[in-house]
Amino acid sequence: MIFYHFGEYLLLLKKVFKKPEKWKIYWKEILHEMNEIGVGSIGLIVIISTFIGAVMTMQIAFQLVSDLIPNSIIGQINRDSNILELGPTISALVLMGKVGSSISSQIGSMRVTEQIDALEIMGINAAGYLILPKIVAGVVMMPIVVIIAIFCALVGGLLGGSLTGAVSAGDYIIGIRESFKGFTMVVAMVKAVFYGFIITSVPAHKGFHVRGGALEVGQAGTRAVVIGCIAILASDYIITALLL
Repeated sequence: MIFYHFGEYLLLLKKVFKKPEKWKIYWKEILHEMNEIGVGSIGLIVIISTFIGAVMTMQIAFQLVSDLIPNSIIGQINRDSNILELGPTISALVLMGKVGSSISSQIGSMRVTEQIDALEIMGINAAGYLILPKIVAGVVMMPIVVIIAIFCALVGGLLGGSLTGAVSAGDYIIGIRESFKGFTMVVAMVKAVFYGFIITSVPAHKGFHVRGGALEVGQAGTRAVVIGCIAILASDYIITALLL
């Protein structure tokens, strides 16, 4: 069954990446999806990332109580943790729940109400028209969302450390600036691109092939989020193993 669904997924992607009939129509859809997927999720990502950064700072300070360890190391650990792991992965998991379920339900509803069948009868590549703009928007907007998440996590760590007295603002800023490796941001952006593809393509596949009625649409949305989260964590491991 796993290979059957994976093969079905690959065949759908083959249809999705066929040459579009009219780029002008696709471009409008891409802009719309960029607003829905990226801009519409920024508020949630800002809140979550800020609190994660604050909590991480307090936990790191609690575990590194030693006269031999400078307080600036707290900012350094928080920076690297958020850039390499927490920023991209937590953002992807959150968006999979928010955006993924929405995509699956939207396309699934169109399938059970036979709107997709009507598009195909008119000679339109339904898979490309409905899914390609979402994938492009996800791949483009996800790195931007991750950059915002990392920035908010670092600011949250600064605020959390200063307010609780876990680390002074000066020591925290020194830690953020010390021994920074630009390659860590490259790894974060590579993860973001892959996550953006997974967040949009996996739910689209589940919604596109749903059969039945409203109940099956809801079940497809649930399965899409579960499978998407597993795919994100698996790709996180693979990318980390290859690049670091």
